[in-house]
Amino acid sequence: MTATTLSDVEFGVRSIANTVTANEKYFGELDSVVGDGDFGFSLGRGFEAVLEGWDDYSRDDIGSFLQGVALTISRRIGGTSGPIWGTAFLRAAVVAKGLTELGVDETVAMLRAAIEGIKARGKAEVGDKTLLDALVPMTDAVEAATSGPLLSLAATTARSAAEAASALQARRGRASYSGERSIGVPDAGAIAVAVIVERLTEDWRQHSEAASTAEGGSER
Repeated sequence: MTATTLSDVEFGVRSIANTVTANEKYFGELDSVVGDGDFGFSLGRGFEAVLEGWDDYSRDDIGSFLQGVALTISRRIGGTSGPIWGTAFLRAAVVAKGLTELGVDETVAMLRAAIEGIKARGKAEVGDKTLLDALVPMTDAVEAATSGPLLSLAATTARSAAEAASALQARRGRASYSGERSIGVPDAGAIAVAVIVERLTEDWRQHSEAASTAEGGSER
């Protein structure tokens, strides 16, 4: 895996923002089954704000850029999602502070920091039926991999883990009030992680193919 640059991180965050806004209704419908139904709307407004403020974020290094994104998310996403998603981005930003490139080790460290931030802010653990039930297995798989397309592995693992989490009983958030009725119902946060990483994988594939084509054309 080649080093991930600031422009790569920018590409990834834009992909996340576009995916969230495009799936606002879907995420809201998932959340409305046993939750309060505002997850998609809240996340959508927050990432719309990220795109609106795109040119204002610092590009001094990867951490500074992500810190700007984190602050926007924290301020503009309502409910419990703002603090949780904002904390995840902010913890990742701390790890990336001063870095202009990321290797696999740094990327995993950022994901681990985001996970710990989510656990602390949401008072949640794996098995409580939250986005952690997709994010943690995905991170474990990426860290354990020694070769191969890591984004594809992340997407496959996140999807299978998110679907498996449907069998759990919710123990955090509004869905936890439903008790056993939450068993068999997909968790909106876990599914959102899977959808985001799947879209990012496809966006990155198309981006890489376009870059390769452009380079080939310039050589002729």
